[in-house]
Amino acid sequence: MIDAGLYLSIVAVAIWLIVLLLPWRPWSVREALEADSSDYEQTDLSDITVVIPARNEEEFIGKTLEALTHQGRGLNVIVVDDESTDGTLAIIRQSNLQALKIVRSDSLPAGWTGKLWAQEQGLKQVGTPYTLLLDADIVLRPGMIKSLKNKQAAESVSFVSLMAVLRFESFWEKLLMPAFVFFFKMIYPFALANRPDSKMATAAGGCVFVETDVLRRIGGMASIKDALIDDCTLARTVKSAGYKIWMGLTHGVLSQRPYRSLRDIWDMVARTAYTQLYYSVTLLLICTMSMLAMYWLPAFGLFYFQGGSVLLSFLAILLMVLIYSPVLRFYAFNPAWGFILPLIASLYLLMTWTSAIRYWKGERSRWKGRVYQKI
Repeated sequence: MIDAGLYLSIVAVAIWLIVLLLPWRPWSVREALEADSSDYEQTDLSDITVVIPARNEEEFIGKTLEALTHQGRGLNVIVVDDESTDGTLAIIRQSNLQALKIVRSDSLPAGWTGKLWAQEQGLKQVGTPYTLLLDADIVLRPGMIKSLKNKQAAESVSFVSLMAVLRFESFWEKLLMPAFVFFFKMIYPFALANRPDSKMATAAGGCVFVETDVLRRIGGMASIKDALIDDCTLARTVKSAGYKIWMGLTHGVLSQRPYRSLRDIWDMVARTAYTQLYYSVTLLLICTMSMLAMYWLPAFGLFYFQGGSVLLSFLAILLMVLIYSPVLRFYAFNPAWGFILPLIASLYLLMTWTSAIRYWKGERSRWKGRVYQKI
């Protein structure tokens, strides 16, 4: 008779083998688009408008706008000042962008999230065929918009989104942020999202290049006005309307936003984690059991099982490290970080439970001084 330890260790190995052999390879980094800096100064960008919502972004908005001057000729930029109370507006006015328009946001209407309301007001001012939705803390490397435009033209993709390179400076950023990308790709496999015949859709809201007419045909941001996970919701809406989308990684889109402490990252994840589970207790429990089986079962077996079960548990850990390593290498991390993935996964699981507890107490999300209550 097979003892329980051997059975559980076989299960652990089987889980990671299945992940490794999935045809859409959620762990892969093959979906990537880099900045094309060759002769980018001569690229005509007059058919593109960048829309940036900015709420109390004085720390970042200057560098974001400065980076846009190194993209090409004729780029149009609209910054929506979303009721900032710091020096954001003054910094925007100091920009040397030639085609810059500042929109002062109206008060947030009921039923809207702040970012989407700001974007909606910006989109009403867009008169170009293409729109680049850009977060106020995002810096683009020279030639990045050229690459986005070429990607759209070459593959007739209506919606292109790139995952920004997150900051990896503090200890907690180094520990947790590569895993943030890894878990995101596991939940929303890019290869599936990029297939027209798949219902999977995903995006990263920091950088979205999209045909302006597509946004208007789906009803603009009003069609998703109360979405907390606005990027994925927008991608799903665009794809369900019959348009091609594409999502990838890059080194050419950089987030300036720091997460210096564990609390900063905790609040960032807890803001929408339970929303991703559709506020379902059942899905929360399934997520919990899945995380424990994938990440803690191999580690538990390594210390508490015996004989062949220990070897199988070690094999499961090696598979886990192997599967995590492409993301680590993409961001120039040593693959050895993969051996502490069980600890990292545990922290993310606790963040998800924090998100659920906040929801049960009546709070859907909080961001930039705004609290969105449970409906």
